[in-house]
Amino acid sequence: MQKDPRMLATLSVSGTPFEVGQGLGLFGKAAVNDYLVKTPAWACVMQWRNTERASELQGLTREFFPEIWEEIEGLAQGLGLPADDVFLWNCRGDLWAMAPDGCTTVMSAGSQGLRITHNEDGDPGLAGRCAVASVQPQGQPAFASFVYPGSIPGHTFAVTQSGLAVTVNNIRWLDARLGVPRMVLMRALLATDGVARAVQLLRETPRAGGFHLAIADSGSQRLASVEFGPHVCSVVDVQGVQVHANHAIHPKARNLPQVITGSSGFRQIRAEQLAAQGHLEPRAVLADTGSERYPIYRCDPADPDNENTLGNVDIRIRDGAIEWEVRVHPGQEACLRFRNTAPVL
Repeated sequence: MQKDPRMLATLSVSGTPFEVGQGLGLFGKAAVNDYLVKTPAWACVMQWRNTERASELQGLTREFFPEIWEEIEGLAQGLGLPADDVFLWNCRGDLWAMAPDGCTTVMSAGSQGLRITHNEDGDPGLAGRCAVASVQPQGQPAFASFVYPGSIPGHTFAVTQSGLAVTVNNIRWLDARLGVPRMVLMRALLATDGVARAVQLLRETPRAGGFHLAIADSGSQRLASVEFGPHVCSVVDVQGVQVHANHAIHPKARNLPQVITGSSGFRQIRAEQLAAQGHLEPRAVLADTGSERYPIYRCDPADPDNENTLGNVDIRIRDGAIEWEVRVHPGQEACLRFRNTAPVL
């Protein structure tokens, strides 16, 4: 696939779980086979092939969310790779704390409505190879989501037909346990119809790893910051402006075993400082490069966490609607615009 740093690809997939996965696999096939399977990250995760841990994760996925297992099988078929390998890649953060997934988010709730602005940070080698997918799963609400080649949707940013908006930040938990993989949980969350139901799903399902979510719904007009992991599911309703890099900061979660990289720690401090000034737009916060080593907007191929900003989303929820814009760089013009899940031409 030809890279274009100004744009993100779009695609539409629909049908049974297998057909949805197959469509996503066909989209990502070239990037995965030409690049991803040759990376040290892929090799690191594949060390868990044929292990008891891999078998346990797969067994719980098939038990709790058989339709998502079918989607992973379809994804593997589209990619032309073994389903067990593709499943492992979608468990990377449950197996390996330093998987290359990052992100920074600014959340705000006030008289002007709710707003979530988010930098999606990932493997620099996938720049120009990601997409925003419009997905209509059989028997479930449609959604639109940023997707990585080789990964199921849900662990990046997404808006659903039922009025849910969510952005996701990596947390590098060190105490993973037997449970459902975190990316599978996030895919399942896209079928819920609001913040309360999403949190209920997370609390009632055994969790192998975890993430931070900025999650809101147009029905309740509630915006929550959620940190979940193997031993915690902390929910804080957002009032005013809050920021989040990719480590746990809630009082119930911040002292649990995790890795806080220099980049994540500095981005949290810097974003809090900028947000506290009050006059800066969230996108300006996320475009900040005030630190040469640990910028919020990340474009250095030698980034210390092996992560670059691959996309930005600006989500506004007001008057019962979700309007959102996608950019490659937070300071650029939007390349995609949506109202709820429908593109705005």
